[in-house]
Amino acid sequence: MTMHRRHIAHLHLHASLTEDQYADIIELMSGVTPHVQAVPPGAVQLDLTSALRYFDMSPYGVVQMVMLRLKGLYDIDSSAGLAGNRMLAAMAADASAPGETTWVPAERAAEWLYPRPVTALPGIGRATASTLGRYGLHTIGQLTDLPSATLQRLLGAGQARLLAERARGHDPRPVTPSEPVEHLTADRVLERDCLDPAQHHRAVLGLAEQLGGRLRGERRIASRLTLTVRYADRSSSTRTRALPEPTDHSPALAATALGLLTSLGLQRARVRAYAIRADGLLPAESAYWQLSLDPGDARARAAEAAADRARRRFGPQAVRPAALAD
Repeated sequence: MTMHRRHIAHLHLHASLTEDQYADIIELMSGVTPHVQAVPPGAVQLDLTSALRYFDMSPYGVVQMVMLRLKGLYDIDSSAGLAGNRMLAAMAADASAPGETTWVPAERAAEWLYPRPVTALPGIGRATASTLGRYGLHTIGQLTDLPSATLQRLLGAGQARLLAERARGHDPRPVTPSEPVEHLTADRVLERDCLDPAQHHRAVLGLAEQLGGRLRGERRIASRLTLTVRYADRSSSTRTRALPEPTDHSPALAATALGLLTSLGLQRARVRAYAIRADGLLPAESAYWQLSLDPGDARARAAEAAADRARRRFGPQAVRPAALAD
């Protein structure tokens, strides 16, 4: 019966959100249904199944209510997908323009998927798409029409089975409210768009320095950095990279952050904001460093400790890298 079907909504939030704003939105969604899953940096998924009777509304009506609340309370535009599972809901949201909702009822899922490109399926990267394309397989419908043995010969048994399940619209994953991952974030929002690569470099370097100081102040080390750059048109790019070793050393953090910036190839991009997130946090006591015969490493850490003491006494601008000097 319809009442036993799952109704999953996936919302894309078309805004540059701080950590606190994103947390507020998750809390707002929790007032609609307890089954809310964050999809950072700018999306959220809701299992509306248990909320329909409470609000006495259709699934589509509940989604419109949520979108109106986002607009009214936070002035945030959103686009939404509504379907019977998480994968289809996310795909439907990707197909929706800002302010619109794409609803894929369970009985129409196969029909909706059939003409869509294979690259719309999660997990289809360039290599897999290229392999399929060489054999004339460009749409999801062509995958579902293909004998399973043939697909296994092309991709291997494990990947072929997973892809065949996704092509038929199957996704058993529940919406799982997750505990927030412990992390530290430093961000900078500009008053006007920035096109200067040198200023991009300075901004990211400054945020890495800020994170390093906070990590050392809280006696923690980070295992991974994520750089998010938001543009004037409200789109964004995100890159994540594991650190060579867990650290709180600002030069090591800066090297990884600047490497992420280089990988974006911004050139003349109109940048509005930057954010660096450090996660995989561990107690500083668990830090280990590769053995080095270079006495410069020890001197650099001693100088960093002295700079931290000066900042605590005279303020955060007391000591800065030369590259950040006015």
